[in-house]
Amino acid sequence: MSGLMEELLTSVKLFYDVIKKSVRVCSLWTHLCERGAGELMMSSADEQLCLNICSDVTSSSSRRKHVKSQQRWSKKKQRAEKRRFSSSEDDRRRSSFKDMKLQEEEPQEETQAPPTEVTDTTPPKKKQKKKTEAVKDAGRGSIKTSSLFKHNPDIPQLHSPAVCQLKEQIFTKDSFSDLPLHPHLVATLNKVLNVSTLTSVQKQSIPALLSGRDAVIRSQTGSGKTLSFAVPLVQSLQELQPKIQRSDGPLAVVIVPTRELALQTFNTFQKLLKPFTWIVPGVLMGGEKRKAEKARLRKGINILVSTPGRLVDHIKHTLSIAFSAVRWLVLDEADRTLDLGFEKDLTVILNSLNAAGPRRQNVLLSATLTLGVTRLADVCLNDPISIHVSGPASSDLPAVTPDTSQSESFAVPEALRQFVVLVPSKVRLVCLAAFILDKCKFSQNKLIVFVSSCEVVDFLHSLFTAVLAGPSANHKPPVGFLRLHGNMKQEERSETFQQFSESEGGVLLCTDVAARGLDLPQVTWIIQFTPPTAAAEYVHRVGRTARIGGRGSSLLFLTPAETAFITELANHNISLSEMKLQDILSSLMMDDTYKGRGKYHSKSSSSALQQDIRERATVLQTDFENFVHSDTESLQAAKKALQSYLRAYTTYPAHLKHIFHIRSLHLGHAAKSFGLRDAPQGLSTAGTRTKRNQSQSQNQNRRAKDRSPTKHQNQNKSSGKKRFSAAQMDLRLLRSEFSSGLDGRRPDKKKKNKEKVLQKHQN
Repeated sequence: MSGLMEELLTSVKLFYDVIKKSVRVCSLWTHLCERGAGELMMSSADEQLCLNICSDVTSSSSRRKHVKSQQRWSKKKQRAEKRRFSSSEDDRRRSSFKDMKLQEEEPQEETQAPPTEVTDTTPPKKKQKKKTEAVKDAGRGSIKTSSLFKHNPDIPQLHSPAVCQLKEQIFTKDSFSDLPLHPHLVATLNKVLNVSTLTSVQKQSIPALLSGRDAVIRSQTGSGKTLSFAVPLVQSLQELQPKIQRSDGPLAVVIVPTRELALQTFNTFQKLLKPFTWIVPGVLMGGEKRKAEKARLRKGINILVSTPGRLVDHIKHTLSIAFSAVRWLVLDEADRTLDLGFEKDLTVILNSLNAAGPRRQNVLLSATLTLGVTRLADVCLNDPISIHVSGPASSDLPAVTPDTSQSESFAVPEALRQFVVLVPSKVRLVCLAAFILDKCKFSQNKLIVFVSSCEVVDFLHSLFTAVLAGPSANHKPPVGFLRLHGNMKQEERSETFQQFSESEGGVLLCTDVAARGLDLPQVTWIIQFTPPTAAAEYVHRVGRTARIGGRGSSLLFLTPAETAFITELANHNISLSEMKLQDILSSLMMDDTYKGRGKYHSKSSSSALQQDIRERATVLQTDFENFVHSDTESLQAAKKALQSYLRAYTTYPAHLKHIFHIRSLHLGHAAKSFGLRDAPQGLSTAGTRTKRNQSQSQNQNRRAKDRSPTKHQNQNKSSGKKRFSAAQMDLRLLRSEFSSGLDGRRPDKKKKNKEKVLQKHQN
């Protein structure tokens, strides 16, 4: 009975509450009719009262929680809508990709008022599917484009100065059959080497050398200078009577600066000597076994092609080598030979030749005329003729001074297109990768990429092989990457040179070891990822393409702070056209492997396209950084490459220091171009101290010395050399390379002699 009474009381209370609420609602509606809907402002309690009347009295706690969360989301949408409409168009472009997506897909939901009636709290299934698909398309929710494209220096407007480029005519109308050459030699040139027409440098040099004159031959790269001395050399040796025997030893010595060029010159002589089997060519170069080379020298070599260092080694240690019969001495790429520090070796070679043999014919070839080449010509040539394709042949060598060498005009191939791109340091790696993908994966091209050091070559080779060489999302063929530098073993260098020569496409990452004289067929693009140290070096690099009348292109990477180098090249009559950074990065749109979160289509605005390009570039940069930080070995390789890049940056000549100075580099941005998320600590702190801190440390050091009681006693004592550990030595080398030498640490206090101090105080 008591239970029934309690239920009756609770039902009466509920009924009473409902009656009270309904009366209050009726009064509110009467006020609404009298004052109008526009003037009535309900309180939050009244609004809650209406919601409670419209909803079920017996609603669960989960339903009430969902109502509150729905109200919170509606308020957030209202605030986001106000921010979008109040912001300017520029701010709208910088808004996050998530807000842009929300504005495009749900414009109606954002403009509606907050819901006042909740009938069904579960969202539609279709919308939920779209949301999950959008998340799948995003793929990488942690991408932030601001780290790659923000806080970069402004790219200046490029104004290329008007330049009248120096042009050299490559081919002439004359043929080899017009020259007094052996018929078998002419047939070999036509059938084996596939050449029949003389180039300009060959037309001037071959008759002069056949007459027995010494000569200095200067012409642009890729103009056929090798045949200009090889053809008259073979012609003169095959004419000798009685016939040359292998036991006669060397009758011609050809000196070249690099191993690859030595191998290439040796192959050329092998082809030319096919009809003259009694003349034996040979090659000596570093990396080969000395024992095998000595055996070949004992058997006999008539035309000896060698690098300077290895020939000097055999002169000192091989008894079977003799120069008593030498009739020819050829110094090919003489300027590069001197640049590599072979001046002492050349002196040893010349002294050995002068002491052993009779008068010989000397030929010196170079694409550029430097002070060192002029001195070398004065030493080893006798009444030479100067052959310069841009001008007439003369008997006098032009005078060269430092001023004229810095303003000398250079000739580049007429069919060579030259471009420059201004890239901030942070975007350099992504820009290079995008260009390689565009030219090698999406089209068939053959590229050579020049960098400053061996460590950078190894790092880029391992990075690109791991990230870029694989198959793409569009089923494009993989890109082949090869490397070539001076620290590689000779077998590997020869194999790389042969493999790249025979391939129809791919990328060769190399140092300047491949910048001189190498004839690599079908190379269509030369990329100078690291700027050259001189205009002459620029000419030699771009000379690897557009050879012998062919077509080719080159691209030079510069940061905005290095723009003045374009004017420096213009002083040497070299003109460059600008290639935009945006055009290079847009090639990433052709591969969905690096797809961002955007869904760009042809009807989208230009800002949406730029945002999508930047997101794809950031995805690619993220892949690079993930590979670099995947293990300790990759991370150390990246740090070594950065360190060698900075060390090479300090070696630019004095007249280019205002363009390429280590202080103009942002170390954090430079680290980003090597896949590092932060600059290494040793590099980031070196050289960044202010003058105030330096003066403070100097004053502290001075005061510490003044306070020292043993100052005057230790002045006359000779201090021994201080020993450092390996880590301390690395730190000292790093400071000496990149800073002023002040390390910010207080000097170590000298140990005081307690007895002397006590004695001084007693006195």
